[in-house]
Amino acid sequence: MTAPTQYPAPEQTRAAWDTIAPAFDRNITPHTLLFGDRILSRVRLDPGTRLLDVAAGSGALALPAARRGAQVVAVDIAPAMVDRLARRARAEGLTAVRALVMDGEHLELDDNTFDVSVSLNGVSLFPDLRRGLAEMQRVTRPGGTVLVAAFAQPQKAEFIAWTAGALRAAVPGFVPLPTDPPPLPFQLADPDRFTAKLREAGLEDVAVRGEVLDMSFDSAAQLLDAVRSSHPIGAGWIAGLTGPQTAEVTQILDGMLRERSGGGQGAVLHTELNIGTGVVPSGRPGSR
Repeated sequence: MTAPTQYPAPEQTRAAWDTIAPAFDRNITPHTLLFGDRILSRVRLDPGTRLLDVAAGSGALALPAARRGAQVVAVDIAPAMVDRLARRARAEGLTAVRALVMDGEHLELDDNTFDVSVSLNGVSLFPDLRRGLAEMQRVTRPGGTVLVAAFAQPQKAEFIAWTAGALRAAVPGFVPLPTDPPPLPFQLADPDRFTAKLREAGLEDVAVRGEVLDMSFDSAAQLLDAVRSSHPIGAGWIAGLTGPQTAEVTQILDGMLRERSGGGQGAVLHTELNIGTGVVPSGRPGSR
């Protein structure tokens, strides 16, 4: 029997994301902001739509939603992420964005408050996924929509898979991502499991579809910065490298980028996401 997986305490999670927040905002959010509108096309957003973004990072969904006229509440466990999101909203003059520090497994929000609740690689990182989805369902009004976007299989996130391959080649004893159970970022990689989890959360009309995010990297150094910034797991991979190992990994990745681009310096890498949607039933207990 597989031993229970030990997950960090919320305080450790908060500290880890606070540490990488500036680099995440600089290296990851510009990519995901480009994809935010495509994700949000799966739900109806009218001017005045009340939208909640759970584990919002620095605004990949919250900001595009506000640009389309939604009244947005964006929450994240990491104060540094919330600060970065608020800065971006102010810089764009998006006054309809409220950025709050909040644990997505324990939302301090009333039932039936939002028309739409969304999360991009957010609730899918929660150790208690069941509770996170149930909380999104609880705060969304009957007839409203819950949308969750999460990584597909690790090999289909090329910026991660390529880096893991280079690390295996350059670092003796490097251990890639486990598969049973998978690390939290990939716990919704199986569309059937994803569908089941949304239904278990009490949602109806559930659908899970794939989308591909294109990420352009000018160099191996930029790619490594993205991996380092994307998640504490990636930060740990890169932090442990010696100087010679970093040089070898960089050389391997540069070669892979040149091969992809046909000899050019940079290249476009693809990341596949699963996007799940479901509707809160009108007959939910406590609904009006």
